[in-house]
Amino acid sequence: MNATGISSTGIDAVIDVRSDTVTRPGERMRAAIARAAVGDDVYGDDPSVNDLQAFAADLLGHEASLFMPTGTQSNLVALLTHCQRGDEYIVGADAHAYKYEGGGAAALGGIQPQPVAIGADGVIDLADVASVIKEHDEHFARSRLLCLENTQHGRVQSMESMLAARRFTEECGLRLHLDGARMCNAAVYLGVSLREIARCFDSVSLCLSKGLGAPVGSLLFGNRGFIDEARRWRKVTGGGMRQAGLLAAAGRIALTDGLARLQEDHDNAAHLADRLAEVKGLDVRQGWTQTNMVWLDLHTDCGTELSAAAKQSGILLSVRGRSCRLVTHCDVDAAQLDRVADMIIRFFQTRSAEVDVA
Repeated sequence: MNATGISSTGIDAVIDVRSDTVTRPGERMRAAIARAAVGDDVYGDDPSVNDLQAFAADLLGHEASLFMPTGTQSNLVALLTHCQRGDEYIVGADAHAYKYEGGGAAALGGIQPQPVAIGADGVIDLADVASVIKEHDEHFARSRLLCLENTQHGRVQSMESMLAARRFTEECGLRLHLDGARMCNAAVYLGVSLREIARCFDSVSLCLSKGLGAPVGSLLFGNRGFIDEARRWRKVTGGGMRQAGLLAAAGRIALTDGLARLQEDHDNAAHLADRLAEVKGLDVRQGWTQTNMVWLDLHTDCGTELSAAAKQSGILLSVRGRSCRLVTHCDVDAAQLDRVADMIIRFFQTRSAEVDVA
């Protein structure tokens, strides 16, 4: 048995909609990994890593990029590069870089987070940001950086909001970082290029191992001076890799083939949300199914039972409290998602019938 409670022999039959991080490389990606030219990336001479970094930097319109094992490390290195000990970064209270990355900036860099509320649309109100920027006074941490997230739990920030944040930070003397783990989904939703989003930010973190389908890896983008400094922090935080070209080759496929098919995931999520819209016992969270996530709010505390029933049907769900997140990706097709919808519908129909009998 693995951590899911499902035997390894049956894993191919499982429909896993917990996250878009669960994908496995397809044949084209595996072939690219197998034939990748490699060197030693700590010495800077792995050709596949260098190729990925140059290709990605050009794609986003930044001077340089840096390949890292994880998105958490990519965000951490960005914060360590932008800020010194005793500085602060302003960030959404429900943002991944603040809430779900172990407090790394504070623990390892002495960088103070200053959280602000995220609106119902996933966007931070710049007036809230302005209200927490510290005066130049020895009593205060030094406000250095605003960190945004796009997408935020699947919700997309508009180009207008990102451009407004760019103007705001320039006026306030802040730097601007994007946790763009799923910025490719945002670009597809907005119908814009990655370059159009990236140009709003001083630095960008982009994850290759979420919807894009690579097994490992993230990229950090910025100007050459920023990336040179970030390279040192990558080493300090343990991110120096050797023959990393095997992973970089997968990342190159992710940024081409993986990016090209993201609209399919969005369409599948919209279909799944439509199937579940009228189910008694849950609400599909309105306005949140913009990309590849469907959020369900359960009327009763039945998440544990729902998760168990799903596992019995060979389906893995992400349930926390009375909320459930369904994530579409390249390893689940429309027919499999119909099976997910059918299972959830049956579960709540059965519960409703039991209540009626009682």
